[in-house]
Parts: sequence; structure tokens; C-alpha cells
Amino acid sequence: MIKDFKIDNLDKVMEIWLNTNIEAHDFIPREYWKDNFELVKQMLPSADIYIFEENNVIKGFIGIVEQNYIAGLFVKEEYQREGVGKKLIEYCKSKYSYLTLHVFTKNKTAVNFYKKNNFKVIDEHVNDDTKEIEYIMSFEEK
Repeated sequence: MIKDFKIDNLDKVMEIWLNTNIEAHDFIPREYWKDNFELVKQMLPSADIYIFEENNVIKGFIGIVEQNYIAGLFVKEEYQREGVGKKLIEYCKSKYSYLTLHVFTKNKTAVNFYKKNNFKVIDEHVNDDTKEIEYIMSFEEK
């Protein structure tokens, strides 16, 4: 179910990236995500991307950069709350002993998800681009 990203999946993955960001971040103008679409599309293949695929449907994906930073975890809306995100996180925990990420404090669903998956808030700051407050969270294997 969890597979390494293949470039053939880029358009489907980017569609999930855009739609999920717009849905999850109603406090950020949708133009922000649209304006960053092409940049992310160019950068995405250089990250370690793992997709969750079932019955030839990509239900979600996670991207890791710089050895341990979760650049994003995205699950299509219709498959949220089915354990897809948890499986992607567990997969990454099996590959990386330490993980870190940024999450907007207003994205309560994501903050709670990461806390349930044993991530701890280690700091917070204002995102330069959006001017929104973000937590820096981390997970460390004990």
C-alpha cells in the first residue's frame, strides 16, 4: 500500500497537495497555494516521497526532505480518518529515528493528529510568507 513516488504520479500527487492545502488552511488565501503550485511541483521530485495507494487510487502521500523533515503529509479528503495518515507516519518512523515538521497552530486537526502520533511541540514562530503562527514539532524514537 505504501510505495515510493514515481514521476508518473506527479500530477495526481500535486492535485492532492493543492486541494488538501486549500481545505485544511481556510485561514490562508487560496491564491497562496495556487501561487506556490509550480514551485512545489518542481521541488517535489527531489524529496523522499511515499505514496499510499489502494486499488490503483493514490489516497495520500508524505514528503521528507533533508533526511528527517516532513515537508508535508496529505490525504485526500474522502479518505481522511481512515488511517492513511497514520500508516504514512508509521512507515516514516520505521525509516527515520527522528522527524520534525512545521504545522500552523490554527490547523487544529493536524496538530492533534501529530500529538496523537507522539510528536511534541518544541517551539513556535511566525511563518514569514503567511504571517501565521506555526508550531515546530518533533518525534524521536526512544
